[in-house]
Amino acid sequence: MRRCRRRSPASRSPSSAWWSARSCRATVQSSTRSPTADRAEARGAAGASSLARIAFGLYVLLIAYASLYPLEGWRDHGLSAFAYLTSPWPRYVTAFDLTANVLGYLPYGFLCVLALHPQVRGLAAFAPALASAALLSLALEAAQSYLPARVATNLDVLCNLAGGACGAALGVLAVPTVLGGPLERLRAKAFYAGVEIDAGLALLALWLFTQLNPATLLFAAGDLRDLLAAGAGRARAPEFFIAIEAFTAAANLVSVGLLLSALVRPGQPVRAMFAALVVAALAVKVAAFAIIMHAENVFIWLTPGAQLGLAAGVLVALAAIALPRIARLAFAAVLIMAATVLVNLAPPNAYLAATLKLWQQGHFLNFNGLTRLVSALWAFVALGYLMFLAARRREPLG
Repeated sequence: MRRCRRRSPASRSPSSAWWSARSCRATVQSSTRSPTADRAEARGAAGASSLARIAFGLYVLLIAYASLYPLEGWRDHGLSAFAYLTSPWPRYVTAFDLTANVLGYLPYGFLCVLALHPQVRGLAAFAPALASAALLSLALEAAQSYLPARVATNLDVLCNLAGGACGAALGVLAVPTVLGGPLERLRAKAFYAGVEIDAGLALLALWLFTQLNPATLLFAAGDLRDLLAAGAGRARAPEFFIAIEAFTAAANLVSVGLLLSALVRPGQPVRAMFAALVVAALAVKVAAFAIIMHAENVFIWLTPGAQLGLAAGVLVALAAIALPRIARLAFAAVLIMAATVLVNLAPPNAYLAATLKLWQQGHFLNFNGLTRLVSALWAFVALGYLMFLAARRREPLG
């Protein structure tokens, strides 16, 4: 600890003595601050957020996939890829299509402004965010011209621009709160510092996104049968399906809880944070079914197997959080591998399949394909991330 040198009382005036004492106290306080507090303050002062940039990059990929799904049947019609710009307005337009195109680019503009900070900040960030949204929309609509299942329109570009502009405006207003403000301080206090930790937080956000897929088992991930055009498992007794569904839900829930615990700083309420994550996932699941199903089918996903897996997963996760860090990571990896194998062997849920036939997939085809892709790949990305954390053999220092 640094010490303040004493000066003789005769050599200083009362005002200089007061200022010297104040400076001494400030020096002592600054020298006793923890390195974690210093790093958090420096992070907030810089304002740069690797989490925002990771989220922005992921969202660009999600938009591209959703815009070009199903990515098959490419052909050249002999017209310019940008002929849609001078085409007449679409004859048949629904309010849902317009709203979806606006809302789809709203997060893009918001995240773009956050990703540009602090190199470009304030109103100066609005222009590049809007310009990049325009370029992305024009490019993707041009690519749609080669897909027989998609129709490129100039109205879609205008809606995308409106969404990007609204998102960028919100981003300009929200930067002081999100970066260097209360949310950034909360992130610095609750979680370790570092780009690798931000990647883990983005992975948890993608797990929440996978809950929007109505065709998967509760909390299930890693189902490759749609991507590989493989058939569903053959029908079996209901008890067999319930057992697989319960284990899959419990295993994935425990692995997510243990992944979260590896990102949280010591002394933070990790169990309460896990409970909040579970509640958020269930809320997303309910919202997804509320949008695409009739009111009586909102809780159709809460089957006996899902209920059993939810209860068992919460209890096991709350207990397993107390394990040593390397044991938590290994346990989570084993559970993800086991759940991925079982979800690819699971027989179809005949009742759920019949109910999904009532779903008007024409409006949600692109979004459904996107959630299926993320759900299929999430387990493998999470497994690689857990192996990366385990290879470090120590907890983060920041």
